[in-house]
Amino acid sequence: MFFLINVASAKVSQFVTLEGFINLFISAPLNAGFLIVAFKLLKNRATTFGDFFRGFNNYLPLLLVSLVSSVVIGIGLLLLLVPGIYLAAAYIFALPLVLEKKMNFWVGMEFSRKLISKNWFSFLGFAFALVLLNLAGVLLLGGGLLVTIPISACAIAAAYADIVGLTPSSSDFGSGVSA
Repeated sequence: MFFLINVASAKVSQFVTLEGFINLFISAPLNAGFLIVAFKLLKNRATTFGDFFRGFNNYLPLLLVSLVSSVVIGIGLLLLLVPGIYLAAAYIFALPLVLEKKMNFWVGMEFSRKLISKNWFSFLGFAFALVLLNLAGVLLLGGGLLVTIPISACAIAAAYADIVGLTPSSSDFGSGVSA
């Protein structure tokens, strides 16, 4: 669904030049949906198709973490490239922290940065492997992304669960989260 929604927004952008703007507002909750499903699978809980859209229940905090981290990473890339690469790897757990631990977007970003910085080169390698995996999906005429995007989300969720740990009582990802 995530892939199809992105394709649909690309088609809409042929008529409206706001593809990036549209993607900005829907990608964070859709990415969160992949994480919600992955977290439920890690907890051996049943999943439903609707779980992929439950990220919209926490729309504002997820949008803020996505927007702010993208802007900060973009500024880092413009300044000297290295700060942007550092932050792109350092914020890998920002979205899961806001979603699963119900952290404020900035607190989640900073917690992720501090946590990842302890083993930054390992996470850079992890992020690079995920980029290569998804690049392979793109090279298969984009159809491979139907497989590589869920694998990437599951890999991030598994790494997050192993390093941060999952909250046992967070079965409801739709409850209110403060921005």
